[in-house]
Amino acid sequence: MSSAERLPADAAAVNARGAGWQRYKATLRYGLYVITHPFDGFWDLVHEKRGSLAAAHTFLALFLITYVLKLMLTNFQFITAPIQYINIYERCASLLLPFLVLCLSNWSLSTLFDGKGHFRDIYMVMCYALVPYILIQVPLILLSHMISFDEASYYTVLESVSIIWCLFLAFAGLMQVHDYSPGKTLIFIVFTIFGAMVILFLVLVFFSLLSDAAGYFVSLYREIVFRLH
Repeated sequence: MSSAERLPADAAAVNARGAGWQRYKATLRYGLYVITHPFDGFWDLVHEKRGSLAAAHTFLALFLITYVLKLMLTNFQFITAPIQYINIYERCASLLLPFLVLCLSNWSLSTLFDGKGHFRDIYMVMCYALVPYILIQVPLILLSHMISFDEASYYTVLESVSIIWCLFLAFAGLMQVHDYSPGKTLIFIVFTIFGAMVILFLVLVFFSLLSDAAGYFVSLYREIVFRLH
């Protein structure tokens, strides 16, 4: 291929990367619209393709980072976590695993409830619903060093608002993605939580049996080696 032929191809690749970056930034900014217009926002997020998996991954990562920063940097008056004993990876896993299991449970039960959402859509909705936590908890870390314990009510109220807002967004998002009524969405969420608990129980049972089986074969191997020698 000549240099003259390579130039248009290189230009097209640069333009494609530029367009992809612009779309990524647009889907990130769309998170601000979703949290203030949840019903229209989540409908367009899924059906009009206004969101992206890249932005969803980013919001989930920022959520985990914010949670870790909250544990490590919040004023000791407002948090009781012993920093010296905190395992960051375990803490992140304790949030990430239930989050993914809830998405899986929701998607698995959607067939029984005539839901219209795919796993990709459910995951994106749940990730975009985390935006208020990120936007509120980061300033709260700074606020915790600027107020006294007697003013803890301000901190507590804002912390509660961030969590309630996220839960409301998740409710609105699942209602839009599955095209449910509010009552059916509420029932579906209850079954989703129950299904997630069943999935976690089965996973724990599986790994328990796997551990017992591995222990049995290790003991058998040691017994054989002991008798041969």
